[in-house]
Amino acid sequence: MTITKRFWISLIFSLPMLANMILMPFGWMLPGGDWTQLALTTVIMLVATGPFVQSAWSSFKKHHSNMDTLVAIGTATAYLYSIYAMATQQPVFFESAAFVTTFVLLGQVFEERMRNNASNAVEKLVNLQAKDAEVLRGNEFVKVPLAEVELNDVIRVKPGQKVPVDGVIVKGSSTLDESMVTGESMPVEKCVDDAVIGSTMNSTGTFLFKANKIGDQTMLSQIVDLVKKAQNSHAPIQKLTDKVSDIFVPVVLILAILTFLTWYVFLDASIARALIFAVSVVVIACPCALGLATPTALMVGTGRGAKMGILIKNGEVLEAVNDVKTVVFDKTGTITVGKPQVTDIVGDQQQVLQVAASLEESSEHPLAAAILARAKKAIIAALPVDDFKAIEGKGVSATIDSQTGFVGNTKLLTTAKLSDELEQQAAKLQNEAKTVVVVGVADEIIGLIAIQDMPKSTSKAAIAALKSRGLKTVMLTGDNQRVAQAVADQVGIDDVIADVLPGDKAEQVQALQATGKVAFVGDGINDAPALTTADVGIAMGSGTDIAIDAGGIVLVKNDLRDVDRALALSKKTFNRIKLNLFWAFIYNVLGIPVAAGIFFAIGLTLSPELAGLAMAFSSLSVVTSSVLLNKAKITSKVQPA
Repeated sequence: MTITKRFWISLIFSLPMLANMILMPFGWMLPGGDWTQLALTTVIMLVATGPFVQSAWSSFKKHHSNMDTLVAIGTATAYLYSIYAMATQQPVFFESAAFVTTFVLLGQVFEERMRNNASNAVEKLVNLQAKDAEVLRGNEFVKVPLAEVELNDVIRVKPGQKVPVDGVIVKGSSTLDESMVTGESMPVEKCVDDAVIGSTMNSTGTFLFKANKIGDQTMLSQIVDLVKKAQNSHAPIQKLTDKVSDIFVPVVLILAILTFLTWYVFLDASIARALIFAVSVVVIACPCALGLATPTALMVGTGRGAKMGILIKNGEVLEAVNDVKTVVFDKTGTITVGKPQVTDIVGDQQQVLQVAASLEESSEHPLAAAILARAKKAIIAALPVDDFKAIEGKGVSATIDSQTGFVGNTKLLTTAKLSDELEQQAAKLQNEAKTVVVVGVADEIIGLIAIQDMPKSTSKAAIAALKSRGLKTVMLTGDNQRVAQAVADQVGIDDVIADVLPGDKAEQVQALQATGKVAFVGDGINDAPALTTADVGIAMGSGTDIAIDAGGIVLVKNDLRDVDRALALSKKTFNRIKLNLFWAFIYNVLGIPVAAGIFFAIGLTLSPELAGLAMAFSSLSVVTSSVLLNKAKITSKVQPA
């Protein structure tokens, strides 16, 4: 039975007893008297309170106690004592057991509703999906349900329609509104070979695209999955809360027993009055608010992050962000655009470019793509090669025209050496933030190719924002020191660690962790070990699936400024968790003495039913505090352009 149904049953059966309490001074009595109250309360105990008792008993068998333990003991004590009081013709308080159950369930109904409101980010994301697609079948386009779209299907999208799945445009161009997925408010122009994201809205033109991700593989599905996992995860601080609850419940029970003994034995109160004080202590101390403090804030924070294009995968990451001292960046595709272009060729342009293109044709490195693009533009055909080898962090080699050819950095050179003239030219190009690769055949260097990958327009502002938070910024790259330093100077990076092989990035991160927690920002396959090793891994949304899987935070918009926004959101969410925990603890600490009757002499007391109502509103206040996180201002240090 749902919490809502249990609440309504409890409320309906409690109302006659409420009327009895209010109207008794005016001479009205509930028909049947105590027997009617017994019958009404018994229904409530069996239907509405039963799950609390079952939960408490399950915990007891495992030698634990939980929040339901206090509710079960408080209501059961009131109920059983009232039966005893009926038999001995003493005053009963069945209404206390009934009202405590009703008010506790009222708090849980509010919690459930607000929890649903907090997690509606996922529902909104799911509803963004298109319901069908116009797919090319034979020689005509046929509208089919989204579930029937297959990989490599050619799909037509007209103005005003949603893009059904992820893919690449093969014909036509248009302007797309990607704000619902990436959070980017400006429309994005798309043409042939550009990627499109499922669920984004087509604005102006008609285009055809080939589906390359369908079903659970689309970006929207992955975002939904990440948000769900994050909202169901726990921050490490939750473990502290669980431990406190484990100790807190037995302590409360001991306090309740001491309260009863003090009033009954030492202060000579009636058994009924002593029991009321004891039950009030049990009910007011129920740490429901304590248990809600972390998960509700976590749900709201991660949901808001999803709307901003910042996916926080779990609570552990959210908590670790608050202690980060150093932010480490990969260079290519993270600080820079990730689309390098050939700017200079030293030597015989035809020969150098043909050898380089022939060797790089089998390579997947971003620099290889730049060389092949330049060769295609110059209409230079690649020659066949044999024995192709990719040498990690150095370059490639292969047999071309019966001779060994090579393209790569100076680490690749063994017997061949750069002439003084080539060294000077290479140094000049590197000082201009250009990466220089050496091209050679048969142990002879035939030329140099300079490739430049420009920093993103947002990188400088993003680095400045992080530095204004007092964070140290470091660039970790496989590029040489001169090029790396030139890029670092352009964007304002503090330190540069260059000439690092892909496999050594994780070791460099570990070394930096000696001085404090480290966040690593990257996008490539070779960044995955460093993303995993860092205390907080931040993956760019345009990066590889492996990097995104390894990152604890994913920046959907591929905007480096979102690193600062992610830090701001995480800090705000974690601070809200701490605020919630503070109020939950303070509430219990202040409420117990009042419930125990310490202020009885000045007329300040708390009956079990009022304690139950106060406890329900305590839980409600914590959930409300979490929900207000949706309206809280996220203070980013990024300066407006």
